Amino acid sequence: MSAPAKIDFNDLLTAFELASIGEASGCLAFVPIKTGKTFIKSDDLDADAETPEDLETSAEYLCLPDKRELDLGRDLVFSFVQEKLPDEMDAVRDFFRHRGAYTKFKNLLASRGMLEAWYRFEEASTEAALRQWCEANGLQVSKK
Repeated sequence: MSAPAKIDFNDLLTAFELASIGEASGCLAFVPIKTGKTFIKSDDLDADAETPEDLETSAEYLCLPDKRELDLGRDLVFSFVQEKLPDEMDAVRDFFRHRGAYTKFKNLLASRGMLEAWYRFEEASTEAALRQWCEANGLQVSKK
């Protein structure tokens, strides 16, 4: 059996973030299982000359999951609030029943001096989830 493909964590994170931001516009990130190099495919961008044409059809490539697939969206917000601001849980749940939830959530955090703590929590959770996904898919992640 061959050694797992190595992937640079910073490349992985950049591809994940680009795909998460461009999700609505058809932006996807892929990792070849043999090399660990990341590729971005987007309806809005011209393909790089190095980008394989069979990204979406070949078993040689893994499509990076999005934030929802890794529970890094609303569920992560609720975990943070439960841990750091449990008295605000009802208010935050109410935010997520309407448009503009993240803006309201971040305004609340700013008013409580917790915005930086949120960013650290989100960053650590994202890194852990991406590393777990790589491990589950046979990819070895370089240190950050």
